[in-house]
Amino acid sequence: MKKIALLIAFACLSLAPLLSIAQAEKQAIVKVSGEVATPLNISAAELQKFKQITVTRKDRDGKDHAYSGVVLADILQKAGVTMGAELKGENLTKYLLVEASDGYQVSFALAELDKSFTDRLIILADKVDGNPLPAADGPFRIIVQDEKKPARCVKQVTSLKIAFAK
Repeated sequence: MKKIALLIAFACLSLAPLLSIAQAEKQAIVKVSGEVATPLNISAAELQKFKQITVTRKDRDGKDHAYSGVVLADILQKAGVTMGAELKGENLTKYLLVEASDGYQVSFALAELDKSFTDRLIILADKVDGNPLPAADGPFRIIVQDEKKPARCVKQVTSLKIAFAK
């Protein structure tokens, strides 16, 4: 009887970190804020409501991977960010600041994200090669298609903030 109780206790302790990771991923959100008409909190479930797209990106070893997610411009449009015909003049000084859970930040000019300026796809991914992103990369990651260096492919994204350059 003691052995069974010890096995159950061991199993519970062994599974606790996995359950905690799964719960954290379930609750993870990306906050869209700043110069937006409608601030958003994008969860994994919310992300699935957008049109899904897959892009191919090489890893550091040169191997191709298929990342699936949502075009950043689509998320920004839902938040009411100045895009399309209104992206001119002063609005061209706006940028997107992407922040990761560890404080890492990168920026993109809005024109880099706008479909009327570029054909390059930049997505907020939640899957790689048909599977959820590994914990070290996700649950959300920015993927910049065809950029030579991966420095702006931000892992563990938590925030998308729109601001004016000063």
